[in-house]
Amino acid sequence: MINKVTLIGNLGGDPEIRTLENGTPVGRFSLATNESYKDKDGNWQNLTEWHNVVVWRDLAERAKILKKGTMVYVEGKISYRKYTDKEGVERSLTDIVASTFRMLEKREGSGTFENRIPSSEPAVMPGNRNAAMDAPALVHTDAPQVAEGDDLPF
Repeated sequence: MINKVTLIGNLGGDPEIRTLENGTPVGRFSLATNESYKDKDGNWQNLTEWHNVVVWRDLAERAKILKKGTMVYVEGKISYRKYTDKEGVERSLTDIVASTFRMLEKREGSGTFENRIPSSEPAVMPGNRNAAMDAPALVHTDAPQVAEGDDLPF
């Protein structure tokens, strides 16, 4: 079975980074993806989808440099959870738990995209810390590569 998500979008706000009681950093940010299509009348319509992205440990530390509006490539998995709010109403949330991300930013004056964050290793999820710490470091190679002089981030 596969649970994998790949998104390219813009941050809706600066990431919120906090540290849990056990010292584990966790971050959250919203990511907007846009889609354009023609409706039945032939008019162009724009659809914006908002995604809640969660980053753990080293990825949370790296996310501190992200700013509202930054274009980011995110890869991870979908996570569903439920909670009860202050009024006792049960709510559902859908998160994208990132295993890697890469900032895609156009360098001023060059006309090319610059990857400001190197490929990151898969995130260590709560409960899997020891297994991931014992494993050799993995190089993530399926993130989009940018050719010199290419205006497209993929």
